[in-house]
Amino acid sequence: MKKVLFAGLSAFAHTGGIEKVNRNWLKVLSQLAEQDGIRFSGHILADRSPDERYINNRYFKGYQRQRFRFLFATCRQALRSDIIIISHVHLAPLVVFIKKLCPSIKIYLHAHGIEVWHSLNRMQLQALRLADKILAVSRYTRQQLIEQHQVPGTHIEVWPNALDVFFYVPDNLNKPAYLLERYGLSSTQKVLLTVTRLSSEEQYKGYDKVIQALPYLLKQYPGLVYLVVGKADPAEQQRVNILIEDAGLQHNVKLLGYVDEQELVDHYLLADSYVMPSTGEGFGIAFIEATACGRPVLAGNSDGSADAVLPQTGLLCDSDNPDNLLKKLRELQTFPQSASTIQEATVKQYGFDAYRQRIEQLILSE
Repeated sequence: MKKVLFAGLSAFAHTGGIEKVNRNWLKVLSQLAEQDGIRFSGHILADRSPDERYINNRYFKGYQRQRFRFLFATCRQALRSDIIIISHVHLAPLVVFIKKLCPSIKIYLHAHGIEVWHSLNRMQLQALRLADKILAVSRYTRQQLIEQHQVPGTHIEVWPNALDVFFYVPDNLNKPAYLLERYGLSSTQKVLLTVTRLSSEEQYKGYDKVIQALPYLLKQYPGLVYLVVGKADPAEQQRVNILIEDAGLQHNVKLLGYVDEQELVDHYLLADSYVMPSTGEGFGIAFIEATACGRPVLAGNSDGSADAVLPQTGLLCDSDNPDNLLKKLRELQTFPQSASTIQEATVKQYGFDAYRQRIEQLILSE
């Protein structure tokens, strides 16, 4: 019986793109344990307990940030395993320890994006070389691994993210009336949307560049409104508010803050298009969530975002070129594909079923 271990930093204790990836893996591997008879264990450092929609407690061990306990128990379990999925390069010590003691154990290491684009410590570099395969979230991340860390291209497989297994793909693609009323919008008003954390330490998502482009876009679409969903730290909140006030956009830009997960799909549906001209995105799950709701997207062309956008689902722009950004924002307002076409292409390429099949092939073919 094949024995599989998944080791991660967080799956349920926090929200974010990496957590969504980890949850999908835990869901698929627990299904394989139930249906195909593999022996499976998921070890997660930050978590206390799982969401049992994804994984049953008997397959799951959370360590509540107790690092030494996590490392000891995970190493012990790893040496009894045939295949190990390491979800983050910060768990490099596990890779090095396991491969030194038992080189025959297969190890697959996830590379999500920005964490592997720059300098790494010696143990992390060693882990990249010892892993049997690196699962890079995008072609851009694959290229960075090759150029920055001299990892052979044959050692890397591009492994794009997918929709969460429980992400609701809507049948009705109309704008929700209750949100139109909540935000004082008409059903014919053009709405742009960004869903992201507003962080003063990052500032690469591009919402500030969209705000700077809006005065020019409003000349053609005077009633247009830009909605930004996501928590903001105080410094970033102040910076963005100053941008809005300086441009006289108080009636056109709304910072909505945190939106409950149950209303997220409806906020995608409220928009006519989703925009996030990022320069530091590993992939950008929000892009495929928006297109799964039938909304065209605009992403940057200089990071992993490009792999989240299909020709049928959106456009790419040069995020550092204001003229090009404005041009693409204008083109996005008349995007030729229908909402149903955008949704269908997304589900086919990035749906959970396709992701599950890839994981099953990786695990069961070994």
